[in-house]
Amino acid sequence: MRLTEKEFDSIVEEAIGAIPEEIRQHLKNLVISVKRRPSRSMLKEAGIQKGYTLLGLFQGVPLTQRSYIYPPLYPDKIFLFQEPLEDFCETREELARQIEITLVHEIAHFIGMSEERLRDLGYG
Repeated sequence: MRLTEKEFDSIVEEAIGAIPEEIRQHLKNLVISVKRRPSRSMLKEAGIQKGYTLLGLFQGVPLTQRSYIYPPLYPDKIFLFQEPLEDFCETREELARQIEITLVHEIAHFIGMSEERLRDLGYG
């Protein structure tokens, strides 16, 4: 499946709307950026080995590691990688759900949400 940037962005907006408010409220403090695919440095940063793929990536300082003395110098970001997400899914519905799952997991990295809580919310 290959979509235009506009079509993909529309599905991202749809997926954001499906995220529970408990999690979605934290998007106010994050920049969401769509890239065609991850760079080599992003793959290395995430510890992704050759032959594996990356659907999304959080870059920033998690809330649990913030300091009032040394605030972050750059905005926190979540990257979504369009081509790997499209390759992972066969239908628009699957893509919307996978984008939602990817966003939730990346937001969880930002807010320090446990894997157990993610499972309780249906994302584990």
